[in-house]
Amino acid sequence: MTATASRPADRPSGRTPDALRSVSFELGVNKHAEGSCLVKFGDTHVLCMASVEENVPSWLRGGGKGWVTAEYGMLPRATNTRMAREAAKGGQSGRTQEIQRLIGRALRAVTDLKGFGEIQVRVDCDVLQADGGTRTASVTGGYLALYQAFAAMKRLGAISKIPLQDSVAAISCGLFRGTPVLDLDYAEDSTAQADANFVLTGSAKIVEIQGTAEDYPFAEEEFHALMNLAKKGIADLTALQTEALAKAGL
Repeated sequence: MTATASRPADRPSGRTPDALRSVSFELGVNKHAEGSCLVKFGDTHVLCMASVEENVPSWLRGGGKGWVTAEYGMLPRATNTRMAREAAKGGQSGRTQEIQRLIGRALRAVTDLKGFGEIQVRVDCDVLQADGGTRTASVTGGYLALYQAFAAMKRLGAISKIPLQDSVAAISCGLFRGTPVLDLDYAEDSTAQADANFVLTGSAKIVEIQGTAEDYPFAEEEFHALMNLAKKGIADLTALQTEALAKAGL
């Protein structure tokens, strides 16, 4: 059985199937971090901060390569009820570890690790408010924080050029009431028949795709419909990233 629709999905937000939520990027929000970005995908708000550290993991020492890694977490009142801090529970959940590894992989995919010496850049993504798509917002805002960190290194003369080969962004798509839709909020994500997260570069190359059927398996043509929506969404996000960097003089 496959999901079909004779009419557009009646989205709780009132958006058309191919519409993003309201997206904004505020750069330089933390005076201490080498790079920072407050990213908002609708009511999902994530603070991304990049820190330059003069060391790399032990297994990389002496190889002349740098490293980019990420950490992710949700503040206790990011959701409608208070969650205990993971540190208070004794460690990170599997979900947290999976998401921060995804963010790190996405950022490394567009970074020339040989282009900044044995330096590590750590990107912290803290969810201030969650309404679906926290991982996609983190990847998209994390790229902007990383770019600023490299720009700071360049200003200081530590590197001659910014070691980024492309931009990267992420967006969710899913089947909601039988219709492929872009950028799911929580009301849609929690009841979707299928949902997928797409991580793509600014040049539309694939970094990672995570897709799951919830009610029943979805068809190949439905996946292609989601992929086409994702490409459109990433193109829009890439334009907004470029605009935010230009506005910051980068």
